[in-house]
Amino acid sequence: MASISFELDPAEAYGVSDLESYLRDRFPSIPATEMTILRRSLDARGSRPMVTVRITDAKSPEAIAASGQPFEPIHLSENAPELHIIGAGPAGLFAALRCLERGWRPVVWERGCSVRDRRRDVAMLSREGRLNPESNYCYGEGGAGTFSDGKLYTRSTKRGDIASVLRLLVSLGAPPEIMYDAHPHIGTNKLPALIEQARQTIIACGGQIFFNRRVVELELELGKVRAMGLEGGERIPVQSLMLCTGHSARDVFEILQQAGLEIQAKPLAMGVRIEHPQAWINRWRYRRDGSFTEGWPPASYAVVEQVGGKGVYSFCMCPGGIMAPCSTAMDQVVTNGWSPSKRNNRTANAGWVTEITLEDLPKALNNDPLALLRFQEQIERDAMDMGGGNQWAPAQNLADFVKGRTSPVLGPCSYRPGTRSAALNRLYPPEIQARLAGGLKQWAKKWPGLLDEGAVVAGPESRTSSPVRIPRDPVTLHHPHCTNLYPVGEGAGYAGGIMSAILDARRSVDALSFPSS
Repeated sequence: MASISFELDPAEAYGVSDLESYLRDRFPSIPATEMTILRRSLDARGSRPMVTVRITDAKSPEAIAASGQPFEPIHLSENAPELHIIGAGPAGLFAALRCLERGWRPVVWERGCSVRDRRRDVAMLSREGRLNPESNYCYGEGGAGTFSDGKLYTRSTKRGDIASVLRLLVSLGAPPEIMYDAHPHIGTNKLPALIEQARQTIIACGGQIFFNRRVVELELELGKVRAMGLEGGERIPVQSLMLCTGHSARDVFEILQQAGLEIQAKPLAMGVRIEHPQAWINRWRYRRDGSFTEGWPPASYAVVEQVGGKGVYSFCMCPGGIMAPCSTAMDQVVTNGWSPSKRNNRTANAGWVTEITLEDLPKALNNDPLALLRFQEQIERDAMDMGGGNQWAPAQNLADFVKGRTSPVLGPCSYRPGTRSAALNRLYPPEIQARLAGGLKQWAKKWPGLLDEGAVVAGPESRTSSPVRIPRDPVTLHHPHCTNLYPVGEGAGYAGGIMSAILDARRSVDALSFPSS
């Protein structure tokens, strides 16, 4: 059969455990063939929010393409080429899985600990404000993606085979709905088990993963990395090396500089994090009161405004989510957000950010490739001072943030370890704050009540992407001055989320060639 589309009420489309069976019962005209659901997408723009579900015959070319290719590792020989991978985040783990499909042995080095041990450190950080600098929301097995919403949506549709990645994620334990949801997500509660399964698969197929092993030095000779040095003095010879270290591993950029390798300043987005009651977001997006949205998925939003010729926009919106402390150093504060798979918490949060470039910094810093990183660090240290320590975040009621006044009584916020009323509107230089506040004023004209419906803003939201790009050849994808070093993913400046990092890692493995000596 050709593909067929149906319009459903959101409660129908998302409130059933077996969507395929429901469609057959609801629409008897569906041919009695094996079915593949191609797409489920909610459109809340009109006066009557509806969900479009598109299906087709499971044997059709469209269904076959949408199902992706199976993960088929090759049995590794004893002398299989080794790719050493620094970082066990999404890019590192999926680079390792891709190596197994090429017959290469991945050897992964992770500065943090396993995801099971890491959960205890994250809990301690949230409850007590005690930070383990090597095991936190950013460092450890699974990287920053582990304790996130697990969003898999990407606009990078031309970067690689998304369907095959989704299929592999499902085989590792992700919910099958990610194969057809327009904005798929996994949820923080389900990601740790998926990460553990990925590790077990890598080891079972002949790969290796080492935890609590921080790389502190690269040894170069004749335009190649010959070895990497670990903390404690151990030296590891390498054939080829892939950097999958994430955007928060700031010491890696300094290691590259010390080795004489070029790095570049890269614009990033920074701002604050906004939290609203989820019920208010539902009412506004669906234009219904609470009784009409029962059974509907928690509403989300994506907002873009222009202020002074620069974009100001929402980032990483977490419906039914929690704000979280994501610093990697005790003298800094960083906010972020996550959601469980059901997105059933009472609050929703999102970053509210604007692009920061070298133009926003003093001209004397324009030739420093770490200038934007240093700016990012300073903002995070200033936030710690505002918050008073122990990872408390400075916060204001949203209306006060926009109007530049203090909040004598701060509204409730899901951020733990806690928030402190402070002049958050003074955290950034005036021109950057003007963009953030101006964008909110423009947004509030479209969403009446935005500024005063129990909204709180905390900050900073400063780790949206890497402030540094590690250059690479556009064809071979290795560093232009080091032919066996492959910068990959968010930390290298080539991705902006879980899926784009995975796609970049797979593409980089496919481009890899091993040196002859």
